[in-house]
Amino acid sequence: MWLKPEEILLKNAFKLWVTEKDNEYFVLQRRRGYGEGGGGLTGLLVGTLDTVLDSTSKVAPFRILHHTPDSQVYWSIACGATKEEIVEHWEWLQQNIMRTLSVFDSSDDITSFVQGKIRGLIAEEGKVSLVLEDDPEKFREALLRFEKWFELPQKEKLVTYYSCSYWKGRVPCQGWLYLSTNFLCFYSYLLGAEVKLVISWDEIWRLEKTSNVILTESIHVQAHGEDHYFSMLLHLNETFLIMEQLADYSIKRLFDKESFQREPALSDPLQITKSFFALPLRGLETNARSEQFRAFFRLPKEENLLEVHESFLWVPFSHYNTLGKICLSENYLCFASQDGSQCHVIIPMREVQCIKAHTPAIRGECQSLINHFEDNPDDVTLMVGQKGSSKAVSTEALMTVFHPQDVENLDPKMLKEKMKEQSWNIHFSEYGRGTSMFFTKKTRDLIVRGVPEALRGELWMLFSGAVNDMATHPGYYTELVEQSLGTSTLATDEIERDLHRSLPEHPAFQSDTGISALRRVLTAYAYRNPKIGYCQAMNILTSVLLLYAKEEEAFWLLVAVCERMLPDYFNRRIIGALVDQAVFEELIREQLPQLVEHMTDLSFFSSVSLSWFLTLFISVLPIESAVNVVDCFFYDGIKAILQLGLAVLDYNMEALISCHDDAEAVTILNKFFDSVTNKDSPLPPTVQQASVGNNDKASHVSVDISELIREAYEKYGTIRSEEVESSRKRNKLYVIQTLEDTTKQNVIRVVSQEVKFSASHLDELYYLFKRQHFLSCYWTMNSPVLLHHDPSLAYLEQYQLGFQQFSMLFSLLEPWTLCTGKSNLSLWVFRLIDENQDGLVNFREFYTLYSGSFTNKLKFLFKLHLPPASIHSFFFFSYQTQFIQFSKTLYNLFHGDPEEEALYRAVAHVTSLLLRMEEVGRRLQEPSSPTKPATATREGLPSEEAVTSPESSDASSTHSGQDAGSSLSEVEWSFSFEQVLASLLNEPAIVSFFERPTLIQTRLDQAKGTQLKVKANK
Repeated sequence: MWLKPEEILLKNAFKLWVTEKDNEYFVLQRRRGYGEGGGGLTGLLVGTLDTVLDSTSKVAPFRILHHTPDSQVYWSIACGATKEEIVEHWEWLQQNIMRTLSVFDSSDDITSFVQGKIRGLIAEEGKVSLVLEDDPEKFREALLRFEKWFELPQKEKLVTYYSCSYWKGRVPCQGWLYLSTNFLCFYSYLLGAEVKLVISWDEIWRLEKTSNVILTESIHVQAHGEDHYFSMLLHLNETFLIMEQLADYSIKRLFDKESFQREPALSDPLQITKSFFALPLRGLETNARSEQFRAFFRLPKEENLLEVHESFLWVPFSHYNTLGKICLSENYLCFASQDGSQCHVIIPMREVQCIKAHTPAIRGECQSLINHFEDNPDDVTLMVGQKGSSKAVSTEALMTVFHPQDVENLDPKMLKEKMKEQSWNIHFSEYGRGTSMFFTKKTRDLIVRGVPEALRGELWMLFSGAVNDMATHPGYYTELVEQSLGTSTLATDEIERDLHRSLPEHPAFQSDTGISALRRVLTAYAYRNPKIGYCQAMNILTSVLLLYAKEEEAFWLLVAVCERMLPDYFNRRIIGALVDQAVFEELIREQLPQLVEHMTDLSFFSSVSLSWFLTLFISVLPIESAVNVVDCFFYDGIKAILQLGLAVLDYNMEALISCHDDAEAVTILNKFFDSVTNKDSPLPPTVQQASVGNNDKASHVSVDISELIREAYEKYGTIRSEEVESSRKRNKLYVIQTLEDTTKQNVIRVVSQEVKFSASHLDELYYLFKRQHFLSCYWTMNSPVLLHHDPSLAYLEQYQLGFQQFSMLFSLLEPWTLCTGKSNLSLWVFRLIDENQDGLVNFREFYTLYSGSFTNKLKFLFKLHLPPASIHSFFFFSYQTQFIQFSKTLYNLFHGDPEEEALYRAVAHVTSLLLRMEEVGRRLQEPSSPTKPATATREGLPSEEAVTSPESSDASSTHSGQDAGSSLSEVEWSFSFEQVLASLLNEPAIVSFFERPTLIQTRLDQAKGTQLKVKANK
C-alpha cells in the first residue's frame, strides 16, 4: 500500500533491512528475517521481535524509499506484506514516474513531485476503499439498530456510523456513534449498563478536536452546558469533518436560511443520506469542496467544483514547471501550485483562445477535462492564453473627477507614485494583466508596498472576483437601478438618512454627483438582496469603493464584499463580524500572550474592534491610509484585517499593559490611529481626511501605514487562510448559540413578570417550545414556521408553531393532564391564542396558557367556546349549544381528578342554577327584543379545524349560519360571563381546582423525555 511520505533515518536501519532493488531515485528493501536465507542471527532476532509485537506495531516486511542523489534524506512511500504486492508498486513507479523525473532541474522539485503524486494515489485509494466499505447489508443492520435504540421519526436519515468510546466521567463506554441529518447519537450497552445520548446539531455550542493526558486525541462536543468526548475512532479526522459539515448544514438551514437558499443541492434534508450506491455524504462533501474552491479563487456563487486533476503548469516568467492542481468549474479553469510558490491563476472559459494538439501522455485521467472544450477530442492537451482583445477594467471614478492627476506635477510624492505605476507595469508585462494574470508572492509584495491611485479600481475588481461577476451579468446593474428607482422601503429611508454621513469631509460627497451615485448603488443592492437590505457601515464602505471604481464596478465590489468575502456581516445580528471577533480573540491568545496575561478578559478587544471589521479600518484611519488596508483586504481577505489588528495591538503593547481601565485603553488606540499617516499619498490636503484628534498629533510619533502593513505581514503572515476558515466554523456555533441564549434570557425576563413560574421552569418551557419549532423544520425546507422565522423580530415572536406542532406540545404540557377530548380542546385553544389569525403561535401567545388568576383562567375557558367574531365584540353565549359544550368541557377537565365526584356535583349544581335563571329571564323578555348576531365565518385556521369547532362538535346540536336564526328562542337565549363566574365562585371545589398550583416540573420532565417519541408516533 502507498504511504504518506515520511522522513526516516537510515544510519542504523540497514542492519534491519536488505536492499533488493534500487535506482537513482528509489530503493526497494526487505526486512531481515523474511524471505530467502532468513538473515542469520540478526534475521532471527528481527523475526522474533516482529512476532512478539501486536498487530498495530508490526512492521511490513517490504518497503520502498524515495531519495535523490545529492541528498541524505530518505522518504518511505510504500510498504507491502508480500513481495508480489511491493513489486507491483515498484513497477508502477518505473513506468509512470521515472520518465517524468528527468524534466526537473532540482532535487527539491523531484521530491515535491513524488510526494504530491503519492498523496494523490492515497486519495484515490481512499475513494475506492470507501466504496468497498459501504456495505449495504451492514448499513441496513446499523439503520435497524439506530431506529430501534433511538425511536426517532421514520423520516430521520442515518448518514453514517462509527465505533468509538464515549467518556462518561472518567470511565469510557465502548459503543456506536450514529450521525444522522439532524442528530448526533451514541449507544452503549455493557454489563447491564445502558448509555444513550441524543443531541440535535442545532443545540451544539462547541465542536472541536482536543487532546489531553488521558485522551491522546478526541472529539469534544458541548451542548446544554455539558461536555461530551468521543475517542478511539479509527478515522477521527474523517469523523470530525463529517460532524462539522452536518453541524454547519443544520445552522445554515435553521438559523441562516437566507444564505442556504443559494444551495439548492442541499435544500432537501431527506437527500442528505448515505446512499447504498454512492459515496457517503456526497452532497455535503461536494458542497464543502465547492465552497472552498469559490472562496480561494473568488468565483461567483453559481460556480461548483466539477473536477480536480494533478498537473504541471509552465510558468513563463520563471521558465519551469510548477506542480499543482487544475480545478474545473462550469465556467472557469483554475490552477493552484502545491510547491510553496504560492502561484495561482484563474482562466475564464470566455478567455480561452485555442486548444493545441500535444503528446498523448495526459490523455487518460484528464480526458473529461479535455471533453469540456471539444466535442470529439483526439489526444489533445490544453493551451490557454489571454485574448488580445481582453481589456483591463476601466478605472474612471469619483477620484478622477474630483482629483485628476496633474501630469506636469513632478513633486516627490508624484514621482514616487509614478515609480509604483512603473513597478506594476513591469509586473503586468511578466505575469499578465487582467482576469488571467498569475498571482504570486511578488504580487503580494507589491500590494503591501501600496497600490497606485490610477490602478486601485482595476486591481480591486480583479482581486475580489467582481470583474467576473460584472462580465457574466451585462446590463444587470442598469436594470436594478431602473427597477429600484422611486421605491420606498425601510432600507431606502435608512439610506437617505445616512447619505450625507458618508465621508462628509471628502469633496466628492459634498456634491450631488457623489451623493447620487452612492444612493443608486446602495438602493440597487438593497433591491437585489432584501434579506440584507441596508445596514450601517455599508455607506462608508461604498463611498470608498466609488472613489476608485466606476459606479457599476462599485456595485459589484459591494456584492463581492457582502456576499462572499464578509459573509453574514451586514445583517441585523452581524453574525459574521462577531465570528471574526471570536477568531481575533483566539489569535490574540496565540500571538500576544504578554497582553493576555495583563488583560485576561479579552471581550474589551471584541467591542473596540467591531468597527475595524465592519468598515475595514476605514472608520478609524484617515482615508488616504485606509485605502491601503482595503488593497490588502481584496487580495488576502479577512486574514489581512486580522493581521493588521494584531500589529496594532502589538505596536501599542506597552501602553495597553500599563493602562488602568478600558476607557484609557480606548484613548490609547484612538490616538494611535490619529497618528497613522500615508507619507506616499499624492492626494492634496483638501481630499485627505482630517484626523479626529489632530490637535494632539504633535505629541505622538507618526506611523506610516505602509510600514505598519509590512510589519503585520512579517510578524503574522504565517497565519494561514485555512486556519482562519477552520476557526470561523468552530466559533460560528458558539456565536450563534450565544445570541440564541441572549434571546432566551430576554424572553424569560419579560415573561417572568406575567407568569408565576421560576426562571428555571421558564427556561425549560422555552427550550421545549423552541425544540418543537425545530421539529417541524427538520425534515422539510417548506415548513411554514421555518419560512416565517425572522431573527430580526421581537424576542417573543422569533419562534412559532403551526397547529400540528402546537397540538403535540399542548398534549405534553396542558395543565389538565387527564382531560378527555384533547384534540378539540387544543384546536379551540390554538384558535383563541392565535391573535393575528395567521395560523402560527409564538411564545408570547403560548405562555398565556400558564398565566392568570382563577377569574382569568375561567375567562379563557369561556372564550374558547365563543365564535371568532364574538371574542372581542360581546362576551356572552349566544346559543344554548355553546353553554352545553362549555359544561362538557368542564366535565372533561375534571375527569380522573381525585375530587372528581365533588367537582361533577358542583358543575351540575351550577348548570341547573344557570338554566333556571335563564328560563326566568326569557319569560320576562319582551318578544320584540333585538336578536344577537349569528356566528361569523372562521378565518385563519388549518383546514381540518372547521369540522371540530366547538359549535359543531356535538352532532345532535349542530348549527349553521343559515339555521341560526330559524328559531327565535334559540337566538334570544344567552348567558354572560359575569353570570357564569358568579355561580362558579360559590363552589369551593371548583375554585380550589383552578387555584391549585400546577406541577409544572413533572410535566416538563415528562415532556422532555417524550417530545421526540410523540413526533415519531405521528
